[in-house]
Amino acid sequence: MSAPELTALKNMPISFPGLFGDWSFNPDPVAIHVGHGVYWYGIILALGFLAGLLLCMKQAKRYGLTEDHVLDFVFWAVPCCILGSRIYYVLFYLDLYRDASGALDWSRIVAIWDGGIAIYGTVIAGALVVFFFTRLKKLKFGAMTDLAVMGLLLGQIIGRWANFINREAFGGLTDLPWRMRVWVSAYQYVDVHPTFFYESLWNLVGLLLILFVVSKGRRFDGENTWFYFLWYGLGRTWIEGLRTDSLYLFDWTLFGQPIRVSQALSALLAVIAALVLFYELKFKKHTPEDLLVNGLSAKAPQEEAAGTGEDVPPPSPEATKAEEAPASPAEGDNDGSQT
Repeated sequence: MSAPELTALKNMPISFPGLFGDWSFNPDPVAIHVGHGVYWYGIILALGFLAGLLLCMKQAKRYGLTEDHVLDFVFWAVPCCILGSRIYYVLFYLDLYRDASGALDWSRIVAIWDGGIAIYGTVIAGALVVFFFTRLKKLKFGAMTDLAVMGLLLGQIIGRWANFINREAFGGLTDLPWRMRVWVSAYQYVDVHPTFFYESLWNLVGLLLILFVVSKGRRFDGENTWFYFLWYGLGRTWIEGLRTDSLYLFDWTLFGQPIRVSQALSALLAVIAALVLFYELKFKKHTPEDLLVNGLSAKAPQEEAAGTGEDVPPPSPEATKAEEAPASPAEGDNDGSQT
């Protein structure tokens, strides 16, 4: 059987008794009480989005893209991803959006301001937008997604703290030293896994690995992307198993247990990503020119010469041999880094 879903009161304090003793924190989910209210959830998600956008703009040149490409993509991606995340959530919680007669209550389905979005809906919608955007702009799909997943990870790192303010997306009961205490009634509290923090920290490590390890030795457009699915899939498979508010795959079961949608999808994506990376890196031969950024660099002299009417002769055999020859120890000492 699945763990019973726990719902915490949003007007009661949060504490970490194993770490900070009696200290507690009681944030109001509403940041500004105007009209229906401006919620911290929306503010934090907006900050995550802006941080991700700035990171992508800063990194764009390394992938053969421009800031204009990023901004044009975001113009289409934001509304599509919001719609996709809502559709994904509603499909798996469809019974919550029916009226007394069993018919769909469309007024509640469109009421996204009442909550109910899912990250995998965002990813699916984003991938579709990238596909059509790159075809329209004649860009490489893998280069665009390699850039996008870094912004997505940073957005997820920040966005998970919105769940903390809302007292949601936490796990089952635990007595670990870093347990989080929330109140389920005015008189009863529970100590639970702070799974929002687990995922935020896991994604931070993944982003650092992409920025300082994976992207440094990137051999093909799409490598960052598949690493993202491998890393995020592994982490989400573990974390989702701790949560008590999972979306379930209708009433289907596996080994007598209900199937958690995000856990099953995460495990599947991690396996697929591992197989793709293994094939691409082990069996498929890649050259530096396979990367969009390197291909553009190679074309630049030709395009510049075409603009001036000059011919750019091909490199001589001697020059080619000189480039392929190993550097002398003295030369190698001058530059041992790769950008």
